[in-house]
Amino acid sequence: MKKIILQILRIVGFLALGILLLYFAFKGIAFDKLASTLSEANFWWIGLSMFFALISLFSRARRWVLLIEPLGFQPSLKNTYHSLMVGYLSNFALPRLGEVTRCITLGKREKIPVDSLIGTVIIERVTDLVMLLMIMVVLIFSWAEKFGTFFNENIFIPMQEKISSTFGGMILFWVLLVGLIAGLLLLLYLFRKPLGRIGIVRKIANFLLGILDGLKTIYKMKRKWEYILHSVLIWFLYILMTWVVVFSLEATSGLTFVDGIFLLVIGGLGMSAPVTAGFGAFHWIVSRGMVFVYGLNLEQGGAYAILAHESNSILLILLGALSYVLLMLSRKKKNVPETST
Repeated sequence: MKKIILQILRIVGFLALGILLLYFAFKGIAFDKLASTLSEANFWWIGLSMFFALISLFSRARRWVLLIEPLGFQPSLKNTYHSLMVGYLSNFALPRLGEVTRCITLGKREKIPVDSLIGTVIIERVTDLVMLLMIMVVLIFSWAEKFGTFFNENIFIPMQEKISSTFGGMILFWVLLVGLIAGLLLLLYLFRKPLGRIGIVRKIANFLLGILDGLKTIYKMKRKWEYILHSVLIWFLYILMTWVVVFSLEATSGLTFVDGIFLLVIGGLGMSAPVTAGFGAFHWIVSRGMVFVYGLNLEQGGAYAILAHESNSILLILLGALSYVLLMLSRKKKNVPETST
């Protein structure tokens, strides 16, 4: 009962945070102008964006298969895709819940240890982070005059001021962090034998070993170049699905492919916030970015943020629900006993 209450409180807490961020995102916006802007949108471009998103999901499923194969398993692309979509659906309940959910779902379907699957998801996340950082660095240094100022004034400086005010300076912060990690590792080493007799510690150790097993898969991968190709393709499709949305609004229709990359980067930062499916955080940073960089008004920036975020969210919810139903039907079909004629 206590566990259920805590889960409900977590869901309510993240939902409340998302609503709060939505309030700040749309604070000062004239909703009649926003509604008028949305009513004039060309939804054919939204459909094209959703098409690019769909292709990226199949590419992501195939990339996950490539990571799992070195573990000695051959999961079907169908089960891998459906598990991935169920994971995305779970993210609408709690942030990052989908990472575990998709591993559990695929693990049950294909009889693969969940700990090892989590290791492959970590590799995926590291790969995606590297891709996002590479794109971000290219933007900042190649188009510093246009985009560098936005990142500096809205992300880096506020972050530095927050850390400095909390820890009294960056140097002190890093000293404390390194010291804490070193002290924790020393205690774990000194008391490793007594700790090893505790059941929960053994479970954690086995869990970490499973993750390490997953991390090793990248070195055993036979088709590394296919993995790299899918990683590049996924992010290229992300850029396309972000960029084509600008053509749905007259105010943003003049933005270029490079502007689409910028919108992808700041949108990715919003989606990484600890809120359900990026709600509020995505809308705030994207709308303010469009106002800051392109001189649009809040209604135009907010309209783009709504079209880009909600179209993708609707797609993930529909596909996730469909995958969940198909997996349930497939499971029931397998459990039906064969009858003799």
